[in-house]
Amino acid sequence: MRQGSVERKTNETNISGKVNLDGTGIFEVSSGIGFLDHMLEQFSRHSLIDLKVKADGDLHIDFHHTTEDTGIVIGEAVNAALGDRAGITRYGSALVPLDEALTRVVVDCSNRPYLIWKVGFSCNKLGKMDTELFKEWFQAFSQAAGLTVHVENLYGENNHHIIESAYKGLARALRQAVSLDERSAGVIPSTKGVLSGTS
Repeated sequence: MRQGSVERKTNETNISGKVNLDGTGIFEVSSGIGFLDHMLEQFSRHSLIDLKVKADGDLHIDFHHTTEDTGIVIGEAVNAALGDRAGITRYGSALVPLDEALTRVVVDCSNRPYLIWKVGFSCNKLGKMDTELFKEWFQAFSQAAGLTVHVENLYGENNHHIIESAYKGLARALRQAVSLDERSAGVIPSTKGVLSGTS
């Protein structure tokens, strides 16, 4: 089983996270932010990555630190679970609809973190969560996990549907990218022989 476990404690947050890339989508998530929990549950279920997250943060200030640090912790756990990334498919992509919304997500487990974010919202909050924080989560996650991630909402009207299709798209693309390729078992998927910040 490819598993990763991370604990992060700062003056702003105290977060523990654990992932199993070869799971069945079992989740136990508690961040103190209801909408974020809902998105992380969708991420786990549709990626089939088992996810356990417990976060205590300075929510009396705002949701920024907890959102960002949760992305860091889950990303670091995914990075740890991937190890040297030998034998993985490496690339994954998904087009995910949710009613009127359609979002495309493409992932490269390159160990060269980069985020392209082409998602817009027509409101400032979903539930009590600022919509601008979703980009912060994706940025923190992709950076910590060592992923190149492109997220583009092609169209949509309902803000809930737009962001949920983005999380589900990430889940499906990552599920494909981290899957083991039987034809290249144990082989690093790069001509350089290593997946690092320069490959």
